[in-house]
Amino acid sequence: MNVNIVEAVSQIVKERNISKDAVSGIIEAMFISMIKRKYGSADNFDIFVNMDKGEVEIYQIKTIVEQVEDPVSEISLEDAKKTEPDLELGDEFVEIIDPSIFGRRLITSAKQTLTQKIREAEKEILFEEFKDRVGEIIVGDIRQISREEVLISVENMEVSLPKSEQIPNERYYRGDTLKAVIKQVTRTNKGPEVIVSRVDPKLLIGLFEIEVPEIYDGIIEVKGVARFPGERAKVAVSSNDNRIDAVGACVGLKGVRIQAVVKELNNEKIDVINWNSEPEIFIARALSPAKPLQIIVNEEEKTAVAILSDDEISLAIGRGGQNRQLASRLTGYEIKTVKKSDWEADQEQEEKLLLEDIPELTKTMYDKLTSAGYETADEVLDAGQEVISEIKGFGGKTVEKLFEILSSYYEEEEDFEE
Repeated sequence: MNVNIVEAVSQIVKERNISKDAVSGIIEAMFISMIKRKYGSADNFDIFVNMDKGEVEIYQIKTIVEQVEDPVSEISLEDAKKTEPDLELGDEFVEIIDPSIFGRRLITSAKQTLTQKIREAEKEILFEEFKDRVGEIIVGDIRQISREEVLISVENMEVSLPKSEQIPNERYYRGDTLKAVIKQVTRTNKGPEVIVSRVDPKLLIGLFEIEVPEIYDGIIEVKGVARFPGERAKVAVSSNDNRIDAVGACVGLKGVRIQAVVKELNNEKIDVINWNSEPEIFIARALSPAKPLQIIVNEEEKTAVAILSDDEISLAIGRGGQNRQLASRLTGYEIKTVKKSDWEADQEQEEKLLLEDIPELTKTMYDKLTSAGYETADEVLDAGQEVISEIKGFGGKTVEKLFEILSSYYEEEEDFEE
């Protein structure tokens, strides 16, 4: 029996890549539903769907009885013999049902249900397909642009690029081809919702995998990425083969590889650096193009101080602090950049002996000296006894005692150095 419904569904199967078994089950369930609505039960009915031939067969199994009480499940011997003369009481009689008996209204309703079920099956297939592709780069055509999102057509699916996942100041045009990374796949009442991103670091990694075969093959490993999307990024790479230069491979001959990535990301400037397990070396490289003179790392607090020549401090910080912030994100250390001249001045200040650290000084001595503007022993000794004697409350013996105390500290330092 050729059924138009099955033919229509067969076409949908071909177009939308839905499994025949899944659709066959949907058609079977649809006819069972129609049978229940017409007969009240489908217990004694069998349905066979042949998707290849576009056929469906419905069989109603009845028991042959003398007196029919339930016409749905029973048939009289006289009626049964009209079809098969050899049948007897108690035998099963199989009757082929013509779908047209269900009536046009019931069949129309069933078709609507079938269409809905197929759509649901299609949505589930799409969800199962895309949920395992998070982190994968997709290529699609821009179909619609609004203030909140850009809709991209990808493999018979419409995916969303929300405003928050767009590169700032990047302009999109309908019909253009765009690359993005699948960030999130969720179920909704309308079907699967696929969110893609142009700002996620995984997009940058994926683009490098496309352009740099050594990354795709695992010879070069991307150790970390930090981005200001559309403006600047830093990528740390490491080679698993000593014969291959990780940075050189990523840049490519005459920069052709990295330029392809830069162009795809709205001319985002990309620094590629060699990763190192030593924090001091890694941080120094991360601050490129600046060249720190020294890196002081605090492992416990995950902080670092980068000491730079005075003329390179602005280079290390970068426009709007971008270079330092990217280096901090890439390395995982909060980096403080300091001029060499300021660092040396601070060190000198720390090395000076503060009056407050000298326990032999009486409170009166300390208060009078600090009131006069002295903070360190060096300042008092450099001033000399004559000047200090001019401070109100300081007599000759007090001044002599004061200088004796201060001088003793420096004598101890000299003895220690010897």
